[in-house]
Formats: sequence, C-alpha cells, structure tokens
Amino acid sequence: MFIEGDSPLIVSFPHSGLKLSDGLAERLTLGAASMPDTDWHVPQLYDFLDEMDASRIYAKYSRYVVDLNRDPSGQSLYPGQATTGLVPTEMFDGKPLYREGLAPDSDEIEKRRIDFHQPYHQALQSALNATKARHGYAVLWDAHSIISHVPRLFEGALPDLNLGTNTGLSCAASIEAATSKTMLAHSDFNTITNGRFKGGWITRHYGQPDENIHALQMEIAQCAYMDETPPWTFDHNKVAPLRLALQDIMQAALDAAKRLYEDQN
Repeated sequence: MFIEGDSPLIVSFPHSGLKLSDGLAERLTLGAASMPDTDWHVPQLYDFLDEMDASRIYAKYSRYVVDLNRDPSGQSLYPGQATTGLVPTEMFDGKPLYREGLAPDSDEIEKRRIDFHQPYHQALQSALNATKARHGYAVLWDAHSIISHVPRLFEGALPDLNLGTNTGLSCAASIEAATSKTMLAHSDFNTITNGRFKGGWITRHYGQPDENIHALQMEIAQCAYMDETPPWTFDHNKVAPLRLALQDIMQAALDAAKRLYEDQN
C-alpha cells in the first residue's frame, strides 16, 4: 500500500506485513505460526507521519513470504554472520520456519521474488523518482523493529534506537551527523549508529547521496514500545516519548538534507 505525501520524506515499512500467501500457513512450524520475527506495530508507532506530510509504503505480506529488505540476488547482507535470506527458511533464533519437507524450492523462491518483492520495489523506486523530481532531493527512512535479545544475531541486549547508514555510504555525512546528534540528545534511550544493524538492502540499494537520495534505517528494540512475547501487545504507556524522539530525529535528517541541497544550489 502506498500513501503519497508532499514532503521530501518517504518512509518504508517492509517488515510489518502479516498476510501469508495461499497455502503457506499450513506449511509453517508451530513456532513460526505466531510470526515472531514481524516488525510488530511499527506503522502504529509512526502515527505522526501525516503531520510530516510524508509518503509511506507498507508491505501487506509477511517477511516469511519474502523479505523485502534483502538483495533479490540472494546475496547475504552480512557475510560470515547469521542472518535470514530473501525467502527465509529459518527464524531469527535459527529454528526451522517450515515443517519437514515443505520448504520452498528454487522455482517457488523465484516466483515469490517476482510476485511480491519486485512490485514493492517498483513502487518504492517510483516514489523516490517522483519525490526527487518535485524537491530536487529525497530522504528515505526505512522503519524496522526487532526483539531486543536474539543471541544468534547479536550479543546482549540491542540498544533502543539503532540508526544505520551503511557506515556512512547511504546518506551525506552532514545528514548522518545531524541525525545521530539528535538521537543522542534523547538520552532516555540507548542509541547507536552503524552498530549491528548498518542498514539492509533497501538502505544500501537506494541510498545514493551523490544523486541527492539519502537513505537511513532505524531499527528499534521492541522492548521500547511493546511486549516482546505473544500476543505482542502494543504498550500505550511507553510510546509517547519514543514517538517524540523519532519525530525529532527524522526532522533533523530532513532539515540537514534541505540545508545540504540549498548549499549545493
């Protein structure tokens, strides 16, 4: 689903979808049935985007159908580290996603890439093109969340706010600096820039600062706004300061992008 705004900001929600393709539910293991690796409630968390006049693109389908933040070639984002693929066959904790003998073969993986991955990215590219044509630049914010403890993926507890810019390659240095500074100013939250999560395929693929398209990923530890066990309840008592922090951080990125563009022109 795409909602068009009039600001230079585009927000992508690639992992918040819950729909499963036909026949998939019956093939999942009991542990996967509750879809624990979903970016639960992330669009609800960002409920202030109307105020920012941002464009938004939302995934309808679960990442268990296809992972929209993975390279369509299947190449790993983190070579040598544990991760999940374009069409995952295991969960974050390493347990199998499919019942024995029911994992997808290469033909099914390719069909899912064409049917689900490709349309999302065609829509996202079109939105970026239109936004840049209108404003001269665009800021892509890729919105994610993850359970705060996943030993297979990272040691200890994940910081609350994890900003990724592909180690400075996906946005201008001035934008990363302004965004990180504002994030640090919200000292109620533990934060890091380019830690375990440096940005997935969306950030890396679309971030082209030399072309005035700046991409940043925000990975939020789910303990900051929800219950991390089923039924994954949204915690309304926690979200007000987190929403304020997110809006401030995103506005800092937008302001820095505008200054940079004006300086260049």
